[in-house]
Formats: sequence, C-alpha cells, structure tokens
Amino acid sequence: MIKHIVFFKLKEPTVDNIERTLQVLRDMNGKIPQLRSLEVGSDVIHSERSYDLALIAEVETLEDLQAYQVHPVHQEVIRYINTVKEQTISVDYEV
Repeated sequence: MIKHIVFFKLKEPTVDNIERTLQVLRDMNGKIPQLRSLEVGSDVIHSERSYDLALIAEVETLEDLQAYQVHPVHQEVIRYINTVKEQTISVDYEV
C-alpha cells in the first residue's frame, strides 16, 4: 500500500477558496479506479508554519500511483490547483 500525502498553501486562503478547493479535491473520489481511499481537510490551527489543505490518498502499488498521477480527472484537478496554489509539498511512502 502506498500513501500519497499532499499539503497545499493557497495564494488567497479565504473561506470560499478553501471550500471550493476542498470540493475539487473531494470530487476525485470514485472517479479514479486506482484510488483505494481519499481524505481531504483544511487546517484548523492556522499557525505560521501551517498549510491550508491536506490530501491523503491510498493506492495499492507504485504503478497505481503513476496511473493516478496521469489520470484525466487528476490532471483536471492539477490544472485547477495550479491557479490557486502558492505552494505544495508531498510525501509518498509505503505502508
């Protein structure tokens, strides 16, 4: 099992932008066969080192992670994220 974790810092972290971005991320659920689970949420601490949003996805294999990365639904999400993000960071690890 591979966990894919991404943190997002938005250019303008307004309530509307956060909610819209959460929905865009959640909308991948059930549309990408390789995703075994998908969890997204927004930061509740709001410290200087906090990022605004987090995504945790699980796939079975590295090949599934690659297939997820290039899936058209995920590519559409990336296009949207690129318009609202200031920065993203990610970690992928095997469970």
